[in-house]
Amino acid sequence: MDLAGRGDDRRAVRILGALVLNWLRGLENDVYFQIGLLVLIGLGAKNALLRVTFAVDLRKQGKSLMDATIEAGEMRLRPIIMTSLAFVLGVLPLAVAMGVGANSRHSIGTGIIGGMLGETTLAMLYVPLFFYIFESLTERLAGHKGPTHPAVPPGAHDAPAPGGEERGK
Repeated sequence: MDLAGRGDDRRAVRILGALVLNWLRGLENDVYFQIGLLVLIGLGAKNALLRVTFAVDLRKQGKSLMDATIEAGEMRLRPIIMTSLAFVLGVLPLAVAMGVGANSRHSIGTGIIGGMLGETTLAMLYVPLFFYIFESLTERLAGHKGPTHPAVPPGAHDAPAPGGEERGK
């Protein structure tokens, strides 16, 4: 599965969250803020990869696209929330710093906190959604379908076929 080019939505959410919080605090878009955006891209990509690779592994195990997407989102929710929360709390001292050089620390800390809050909340919805959309489009364009739910109820293959013979025997 090719994941190239699928990170644009997550980057936009992170940058939007960082810009909004930076604007609310009255800070400028300076070089320190932009360094914080680079940090956000790395951690946000890691969070998205956790979900997507887990969903791909579930697909390889034979789960349907919908089941793999839902289960990956549920199973990776706690580790992602814990990582993001720890990261936000770790940079909180930068956002509330005082003294010499505090303005540069405010820019980095505020940008990272805003970006992580935006990425963690909004990307929880959009990463599984875009995974499902792109994966289903990939399957359609490739001309094959992955494992899906059976359209026939369980045990229907054991019913006698017309003519009195059993199927599959």
